[in-house]
Amino acid sequence: MATSTAKPKKKRRKKESMRHKRNRILVALAIFAVVYAADELGVLAALLGEPGALYASFVLFLVPFLIAGHDVLEKAWNNIRRGKAFDESFLMAVATIGAFAMIAFPDADPHMAEGAAVMLFYQVGELFQAYAVGKSRKSIASMMDIAPDYANVEGDAGELARVDPNDVAVGSVIVIKPGERVPIDGTIVDGTSQLDTAALTGESVPRHVDAGDSVISGCINMTGLLHVRTTKPFGESTVSRILELVENASEKKARTENFITRFARVYTPAVTGSAVALALIGGLVTGAWADWILRGLTFLVVSCPCALVISVPLSFFGGIGGASRIGVLVKGSNYLEALSEVDTVVFDKTGTLTNGTFNVVAIHPEENVDPDYVLSCAAYAEAFSDHPIALSVKAAYTGVIDQARIVSVEEESGHGVSAHVREETRENEHVVLVGNDKLMAAHGQHWHDCELTGTILHVTVDGRYIGHVVIADVVKDDAKQAIDELHACGVKRTVMLTGDRSEVAAAVAGQLGIDEYHAQLLPADKVERVEALIASETGREKLAFVGDGINDAPVLTRADVGIAMGAMGSDAAIEAADIVLMDDKPSNIARAIRVARKTMRIVWQNIVFALAVKLAILVLAALGIANMWLAVFGDVGVAIIAILNAMRAMNVRNA
Repeated sequence: MATSTAKPKKKRRKKESMRHKRNRILVALAIFAVVYAADELGVLAALLGEPGALYASFVLFLVPFLIAGHDVLEKAWNNIRRGKAFDESFLMAVATIGAFAMIAFPDADPHMAEGAAVMLFYQVGELFQAYAVGKSRKSIASMMDIAPDYANVEGDAGELARVDPNDVAVGSVIVIKPGERVPIDGTIVDGTSQLDTAALTGESVPRHVDAGDSVISGCINMTGLLHVRTTKPFGESTVSRILELVENASEKKARTENFITRFARVYTPAVTGSAVALALIGGLVTGAWADWILRGLTFLVVSCPCALVISVPLSFFGGIGGASRIGVLVKGSNYLEALSEVDTVVFDKTGTLTNGTFNVVAIHPEENVDPDYVLSCAAYAEAFSDHPIALSVKAAYTGVIDQARIVSVEEESGHGVSAHVREETRENEHVVLVGNDKLMAAHGQHWHDCELTGTILHVTVDGRYIGHVVIADVVKDDAKQAIDELHACGVKRTVMLTGDRSEVAAAVAGQLGIDEYHAQLLPADKVERVEALIASETGREKLAFVGDGINDAPVLTRADVGIAMGAMGSDAAIEAADIVLMDDKPSNIARAIRVARKTMRIVWQNIVFALAVKLAILVLAALGIANMWLAVFGDVGVAIIAILNAMRAMNVRNA
């Protein structure tokens, strides 16, 4: 309990700190406005005369300066003591203190107002940054609320015990009441309900679940009481994996983000040295020390790399947060940057573009034969089989299989089954053959080919061909949309790799509009194909692979960007992937690419804008044209504009 109460207290302290800082800056701004008005209107000069007004304004401007900037001065001093002087706090401290110090030069105009203004507006910029970071965190931080606090474990007598999810053993039956979150992945053993999966998948439509259905942790049970048998420990459940991915995302920085960090480390001491050199050389040459020191101080204020250092990571953070809102988890900004450069997307077939489950898609009876009769004969013959094809036949048959009618069943490996089945009256017995063309040929039976692609089960009764059943893995509803949208957003090539037969692969590729396919591949063959495709890439173009199974893990690791199906995908695939689709919708790949490209556009907009403005004002400052007020815009103004622009990365409404 200590841990659970500590977190809210910590959050409260943080909020109070932010509120206190905001109020402190507002007070400082109010005092500054009054003092500035009194100084500009000549009130101080009228009351105190000269030089009394000058010293009074020095003291009065010092009040809002210290109220607003004492933490900046403290941070700068502590950094100097640690040998890490060259950061934005150091630049602000030197520049603003220097502006106040100009009072020591009798021939110089006073610059206390500018010094106080620089510190005030710098702190205003810091507030904007804090607000932007807080806003961009919301979509990610809200995910932290999906972690359940407890699980209701059902005892032998039916009583419920509220326990920590970490203490629930695999195979335990937990009870989930309406309004509660599913704490651990499992299978429903009793109950019917609607599940809210929006926090995980971004899908607003509730999902209907019944006994036998799988449920994942983090969903909210909306209507009915559910009894769920856990299939994983809490540490390996979906919600735990998600939280781990989110927590680790900030550690993996993009190439651009690392460049800006390295750039700032070199840039800051360089411009500090340039400012000192400007003041010293100019003062020595001309003797106008006040003028050249002021130029150096202005140079320092402008040179602060706040806009770059703040806005670039914020843009990436906003992009990752925006992607999470559409059910796409990006494990780091480096993967977001790589995704923006993807021009080839390679798909696994089964479970990725298709549902991964076999279904009866067609029944073709012979003339004057009832289709239901064909299906019933096939279902009775396959009654004792657990093969996926047999299960799909039995699932399609709506009647009840009377196993007492089945006299015998003989399975012919790789071919099909031969069964002896009695009529409902139990008087007559029939020989039913169900299988492929090899089974028909082995028994000397006549059969018809089918124009449809899939697994064909031919059915004969007492040597008479009565028709065939077509079984196929059904293409996902949004698979065609996914391929179309990828082509629309600039992906040059879509490829499908599968271990399935060539004719099946050709049919799926043709149906979806996939540019290229390779069939009958082993896992090692997929890796070789991906490596060949990567080798054919030019420049900074990247290849993304999308898969879901354990056999896809090596390919996901090898690809430039590995994308895994999170809802139905294997743990191995999710672990190996760089990006996880929580709703298993391939159409979200194009949306994720658009989010990544938008994020990168914003990043480079901020970089170009900040550097261009700063360079221009630095030149003006060196020439003595730019004053402190322009320097304030060059630092704080540019930073605020860049931050506001970075916040656009969070908007994925039109992605």
